[in-house]
Amino acid sequence: MKKKIIMLLLLVLSILSACSNDKNEVKDSPLYEGKNLTIGIVGKTPKIREKNITFKNLDLKDLGQENLSSQYNAVFIMKKHLSEAAKAPYTKIYKTSGIPFFFIDSKKPYGVFTDEKFDYEQSIDSPGKEYAWEYYQSGEKGQYWGYGLYNNTVNHANIKDVFSRIFTNVETIDNQK
Repeated sequence: MKKKIIMLLLLVLSILSACSNDKNEVKDSPLYEGKNLTIGIVGKTPKIREKNITFKNLDLKDLGQENLSSQYNAVFIMKKHLSEAAKAPYTKIYKTSGIPFFFIDSKKPYGVFTDEKFDYEQSIDSPGKEYAWEYYQSGEKGQYWGYGLYNNTVNHANIKDVFSRIFTNVETIDNQK
């Protein structure tokens, strides 16, 4: 009888262990451990792993501040505000502020935010599987990056991994200024 109970417990443990080994979840994702960063955020603050990141709430209208780059290392615009953020008055801000902007959970490519001819709602979805887009312009030249989720799977671990990678790039850009 004891053998049957032990075998049953081992079977349950092996099933539980197999279930927790999700192949669609990034493992051992490096944590951002660089310098403290202050991120302006339009929308709901994401859950992240890092302790050296400070988020400060912004409204879209606040993006026109002249000293934006002296207050923030970057600005995140969350999903709920993307359609409004793609409107013409903001495209110039993304190109002239001197800090990176991140469009989080956007199915549209970065160009809908940087070219006033595009309409967010009318634009086609991005052919890639990016979870976030970054746009940064210093001087005449703009650059963009797409950040995808591990195995294109939306879950907490993969989203936190994207944010860690974003913070690393923000620090790189900040150090180049």
